[in-house]
Amino acid sequence: MYLKVLNVLKKLWGLQSSGWKSLLVAFIICLILIIIPTGFEDAVIYQGTDKVKAEVVEVDNSAIKDAGLIRTGEQICKVYLKAGKFKGQTREAINLLTGSLAQDKEFKVGDLAMVVVSNDGENVSSITMIDHFRIGWEIVLLVIFALLLILFSGPVGIRALFSFIISVLSIWKILIPACLKGINPILVGLFLVTFLTIVIISFVYGVDKKSLAAIMGSMLGVIVACLLSIFFTHVLKIHGAIMTDSESLLYSGYQNLNLTNIFMAGIFIGASGAMMDLSVDITSGIAEVIRKKPDITRWEAMASGIRIGQAATGTMTTTLLLAYAGSCTSQLMVFMAQGTPIVNILNYKYVASEILQTLVGSFALVTVAPFTAVVAGILLVKRDR
Repeated sequence: MYLKVLNVLKKLWGLQSSGWKSLLVAFIICLILIIIPTGFEDAVIYQGTDKVKAEVVEVDNSAIKDAGLIRTGEQICKVYLKAGKFKGQTREAINLLTGSLAQDKEFKVGDLAMVVVSNDGENVSSITMIDHFRIGWEIVLLVIFALLLILFSGPVGIRALFSFIISVLSIWKILIPACLKGINPILVGLFLVTFLTIVIISFVYGVDKKSLAAIMGSMLGVIVACLLSIFFTHVLKIHGAIMTDSESLLYSGYQNLNLTNIFMAGIFIGASGAMMDLSVDITSGIAEVIRKKPDITRWEAMASGIRIGQAATGTMTTTLLLAYAGSCTSQLMVFMAQGTPIVNILNYKYVASEILQTLVGSFALVTVAPFTAVVAGILLVKRDR
């Protein structure tokens, strides 16, 4: 019975033996990444506390002071603890309002909250409201995404989902701990991008010449982006402290961190996904041209790849621009509302950093197209006239 079901699944999804092998490899990689310790599991700040989900059953706003849009003071909540060693108890919790619209949160009866229960082992000393509990809906969104991806793309969607999970785990288990331990972020970033490029593209194509062509084209673009980010970060005199919350690391006992190197690594890591996408598109296009016209020459295949890249590059560079511009929309609105001159805007450090990320990523994309076209033309054409 099991074999019959397996054969039906193979026919429905097109999973051959190589497909099952790639899924097994992906599962093993995920398992290894999950098991690997980061070294920061026992952070001192979280000792003696219990982080649990709680339901707000009563709210007291009498200690809150209003001054226009700003609200300060304390919101006293009674919460029903839904997990942890004190599960089932109803306790008083404090939600401190500091006047920051970005950081403050307010609760009402019925809300689910994440709270930190400070205790001495037997008794609760205090409960602090951390934020709204969002994990449930985040899981729902992730499940919907996974189902749609698998239903639409079949076996490719399953491999893409594993690639997504591996990317998240690699960043959290390799990149972040290595940078915190003082290892050169640029070298770690190059290693991470190389690893992810090989894994993700191999899942798409399998292990063959198409994979090799796409990997080589993508990595050449990454190297260009790395060199450009190093050079222009120094030329534009941008310090890595421009990154959000980066200075907090220095004041938390990590004075040895080189924030500028972390910023430079972030530039080519952020653009690597678009470069992988473009290299795969061009390689797929050339492979299809060769399949339709087996007697094509290497020069003709390269020319076809470059023409494919010309069309794709235009939309890819715009994608990067919109991605970075969308993250700083509020800043642009402030500049316009205040009538800030364009010259001043372009000279601000944080604006220059966004421009640097956009242009370096776009420049690397432009180089990926001919790189991939040349490599794919050489590797995929079996013979040349």
